[in-house]
Amino acid sequence: VQLQASGGGSVQAGGSLRLSCAASGSILRPNAMGWYRQAPGKQRELVALNTRGAGSNYADSVKGRFTISVDDAKNTVYLQMNSLKPEDTAVYYCNAVHYGMAYWGKGTQVTVSS
Repeated sequence: VQLQASGGGSVQAGGSLRLSCAASGSILRPNAMGWYRQAPGKQRELVALNTRGAGSNYADSVKGRFTISVDDAKNTVYLQMNSLKPEDTAVYYCNAVHYGMAYWGKGTQVTVSS
């Protein structure tokens, strides 16, 4: 299974970015897909997760600003990030879980300047 993420970049505070991550390989439809992030000197943390049949959940720090969505036909998960803050600066990682197996994509850098 391969996860290919795209959409990172640099933006000013208050701006928006949209991350995409396409899953390919032996998994047709992962049980869950989501995004994590890791800022310098910090542990990787969950940003948003969409679980098939159970909806989505978000980190408190991004609720109301970020939206996760999944296109089943394309096996792609998106993260729409609005009202970005400097503290959102991190490397964002795509994640897929399928029957207990976790898969990770290469990170994509998001930098928010004040």
